[in-house]
Amino acid sequence: MKHRPVRPLCAVIALWMMLALAACGKDNSKNATPTATATPTVTGTPSNPLITETPAATPTEAPTEKSGDVVILFTSDIHCGIDKGFGYAGLWEIREYLKAQGDEVLLVDDGDNIQGEPIGTMTRGEALTELMNKMGYDAAIPGNHEFDYGMEQFLSLAKKASFPYVSCNFNYKGELVFSPFVIREVGGRTVAFVGVTTPNTIKDSTPAYFMDENKNYVYGFLQDETGEALYKAVQTATDAARAAGAEYVVVLGHLGNEAECAPWTYADVISHTDGIDVFLDGHSHDTDFVTMTNKSGGKVQRAAVGTKLSDIGWCRIAKDGSITTGRYTWTNEVSAAELLGLDNEMSKAVADAYDVLNDKLNEVVATTQVDLTISDPVAVDTNGKPVRMVRRAETNLGDLCADAYRLQSGADIGVCNGGGIRTSIAAGNITQKDILNVYPFGNYLCVVEVTGQQILDALEWGVSRVPDENGGFLQVSGLTYEIHSYIDSSCTADANGVFTGVTGERRVKNVKVGGEPIDPQKKYTLAGHNYMLLNLGDGFSMWSGAPVLQNCVKLDNQMLIDFISGSLGGVIGGEYGDLTGQGRIVIVEEKP
Repeated sequence: MKHRPVRPLCAVIALWMMLALAACGKDNSKNATPTATATPTVTGTPSNPLITETPAATPTEAPTEKSGDVVILFTSDIHCGIDKGFGYAGLWEIREYLKAQGDEVLLVDDGDNIQGEPIGTMTRGEALTELMNKMGYDAAIPGNHEFDYGMEQFLSLAKKASFPYVSCNFNYKGELVFSPFVIREVGGRTVAFVGVTTPNTIKDSTPAYFMDENKNYVYGFLQDETGEALYKAVQTATDAARAAGAEYVVVLGHLGNEAECAPWTYADVISHTDGIDVFLDGHSHDTDFVTMTNKSGGKVQRAAVGTKLSDIGWCRIAKDGSITTGRYTWTNEVSAAELLGLDNEMSKAVADAYDVLNDKLNEVVATTQVDLTISDPVAVDTNGKPVRMVRRAETNLGDLCADAYRLQSGADIGVCNGGGIRTSIAAGNITQKDILNVYPFGNYLCVVEVTGQQILDALEWGVSRVPDENGGFLQVSGLTYEIHSYIDSSCTADANGVFTGVTGERRVKNVKVGGEPIDPQKKYTLAGHNYMLLNLGDGFSMWSGAPVLQNCVKLDNQMLIDFISGSLGGVIGGEYGDLTGQGRIVIVEEKP
């Protein structure tokens, strides 16, 4: 761990000047008629014993001269990136800066906070919850990845949180698990935060976590095919918040803008509801700020702040009642805490959390002579960042991961989902941290016996969105196939996004196992992880009920280490030198 420098005065001044000058936003003012204020309360269904109602952290003493403005700071999709971008140390400074200007400040999170890096995996979210408590969040919502350590673990973490989780659609047998909204009174304003979590959560986490012991779904997110159930829940919560005295209704959403999330995107919800002032959104990692028309023709601002604390959002309710939204952006590769030498309560707390793990994380477990990537070797996006390819095409890291499943288990075929391979590894020494960054979910190696037809169905489902991304895109070992992308996918799915069949011509062709054409009737041994093979992860239902030959025998990160150190002698060499892989997956864009 690097020594924490004492924060010089010039660094503080530099950050404050940056915050004052670099914030970008949209001014969408409205005239607000103040209503009677209400006592701070958490409103929901208190008769449900599953609901966790916890007060917000005790606010620090504010400046004596008030600006009359209330600022809501919001984060989203941090994915354990507590020392990335602004980091929690930078977020702390931003809040202190605003308070020094006389603003009243609230802090909220839009989900996917506790998963994504080793510090989450190795503590099952505990360290992140403790840091959120220390940071003093006023409210948060569960994103789909809050459930990645299992339902029991997340509900345990929610009870340990010193802030309330809210969600108007997360339910257990039809009853809400958390309160649908929370009201905060600050600076003479009453602000309600309504929570809404993507109905894609069951598919995007581990479906088995939402079932009872008889494999029946008991937890849900109102994932009806029309979206009407979700719209009604948001409207009901909004109306209830107004009735409880809220002047302003702010939705904390984990819905996103991706086409696969329809009819549950933020745009779907806004256009089918009214009474919402601002929609602070997450899930799709975008940074779009837009103004939309709601069901009644009113204007609603929607804002999002990317991932890993590269951006921190703000929503300012001015003294005159007008509302503006914007974000602070950190574009440097070096974090704010490190570059500016920030030394505050959160920099210390983050450092202490990492100190506990660093000895193990920094242990060198292997070496690679080549870069291992999840991205296109050349292409970059509009922001100059590499274009992620592992969810729609073969990469050399995808080959390596699939090989580990097959060769560590002795199966005929190895598969892994592109969405489960999270980051690249640069040539050089490989540490425990590197491996955990690749595999942060804590999945287990499993082997099942399946037919060739089940494999064909799985491949078809995995390529259903090519050339767009799909977390269920399959990287493979012991198998080759072609994707004829000029053919439209005809895969079908149920309301939970789980595969139900193929109705038309298939895109996947020329499939070979061990160099021989696949036999739909033959049985093969298939290695992968429990998320996909046993728990319907990414909607893979085609091998449900298949005989389990090896059940959760080894953590995926340990399996990868064992494969590299054993089968490869501790060194990844030239056989994985082509960043686009070994030609196992061929994309045919035009009809031959």
